[in-house]
Amino acid sequence: MPDSSPLPAASAAARTTAPPPPPPPRLTVEHLARIFDGRRVVDDVSFDVPAGEVACLLGPSGCGKSTTLRIIAGVEMQDEGRILVDGALVCDTVFRIPPERRRIGLMFQDFALFPHLSVVQNVAFGLTGPAAARRRRAAELLERVHLAHHIDSYPHALSGGEQQRVALARALAPRPRILLMDEPFSGLDERLRDDIRDETLSLLKDEGTAVLLVTHEPGEAMRMADQILLMRGGRIVQRGAPYNIYNAPVDRAAAAFFSDVNILTGRVRGALTETAFGTFLTPGLPDGTEVEIVIRPQHIRIDLDRGGRGPDPTPETGTAARGVVARARFMGRESLVEFRMDHDGSILKAVVPNVFLPRPGQALWLMIRRDRCFVFPKTG
Repeated sequence: MPDSSPLPAASAAARTTAPPPPPPPRLTVEHLARIFDGRRVVDDVSFDVPAGEVACLLGPSGCGKSTTLRIIAGVEMQDEGRILVDGALVCDTVFRIPPERRRIGLMFQDFALFPHLSVVQNVAFGLTGPAAARRRRAAELLERVHLAHHIDSYPHALSGGEQQRVALARALAPRPRILLMDEPFSGLDERLRDDIRDETLSLLKDEGTAVLLVTHEPGEAMRMADQILLMRGGRIVQRGAPYNIYNAPVDRAAAAFFSDVNILTGRVRGALTETAFGTFLTPGLPDGTEVEIVIRPQHIRIDLDRGGRGPDPTPETGTAARGVVARARFMGRESLVEFRMDHDGSILKAVVPNVFLPRPGQALWLMIRRDRCFVFPKTG
C-alpha cells in the first residue's frame, strides 16, 4: 500500500523555490556631480531607468542636462558619483570603461550622417561581423522606420525627417542597452515632429531599449516619457510620471515650466489667505507668510451673466471676481482672453475652447477651479 503520509516539513520547504529577484535597472546614476570653475553644473543627480522605459531630462538651457548625458556616454568625466549599467559599474571617479565598450547608443540633434555613405551603409556603420549580416540588420531597421525604399540613397536626397529616422536606425543597429538622445527632434519641421516622435517611441519600445532623452520642450517630454526628471540649476527638483509632474508641481517654477500660469498673492492669517476669489486654506504656514496661488489659464471659468454682482460663491469655485477684457485672440483650437482685474489692476489670462472673442472693455465675472490651484510660499 503506498505511503500517503505528508512529506516532512524540510522536504516540502526544499520544493518551494523563492521567486527570482527583480533585475536591476538598465541604467543607474548615483550622486553625479560635475564642477566647472567652482560651480556645480551637475549637482548630486541620482535616478534610474528600467529596460524598455523612456526617461526625460527636462529643463531650461544651462541646467546641466546635456552635461549629465555626456558623462553617461563617457565623453566627459564626473567629479563625484558613479554610473551602473544592468547593476555593473561603468564608471566612478577612479574606474572607467571606455565609451565604445559601454553598449550605449547616442543620437543628437544634427543626425551626423556620413554624406559619402549610402543610407544602408550609414545604418550598418557601427556593426561588426559578415557584410551580409550587417546589411540584413540595417535593412530590417530601415523597414521599421519606413525607409526601405531609400536603402541605397544618400543622405542629401532625404528630407530632414527621413534623415532623423536614418539616424535612429543607425543608433539602434548595434542593439545598445541604453540610447541617449540629445534634443533629437528640435531641428525638424513642427508639423513632422509629432508623427516622427510617435514612430520613434514605438520602435524604441519594441526594441526594449532604455532611453534617456534630453529636451527643453515640456510637450515633447509629456508625449514621450514614462518618467520626467525636471532639472534646474544642476539638480533634479522633481521626478515622476508626466501626469503627476504636471498636476502636482513641486513649486511655482515647476508649474510655470509646463504652461502659462496666473499668480494670485496674499498673506496668511490664521491658516487662511484672503484673495479676490475668496478665502484659501493655507495650513502649516505661519501668520504673515506671503503666498502665491498658481492657477493655469485653462482652469479659469468665465461667467457670461453681466448683471448684478456676479454668480454666487460655490465650494468648487469660491467667490467670483470681476475683470475687464484687455485683449482676446483666437489661437486655432482655443481662444486666449486677457483680463485686467478690478481689485488690483493685475492681468489674468483665461483659455476658452473654440472661438470666444469678447470686445475690449467688456466686463465679465471670473471664477477659478479651486481643485486646480497650487499654493506655494513666495520665494525669491
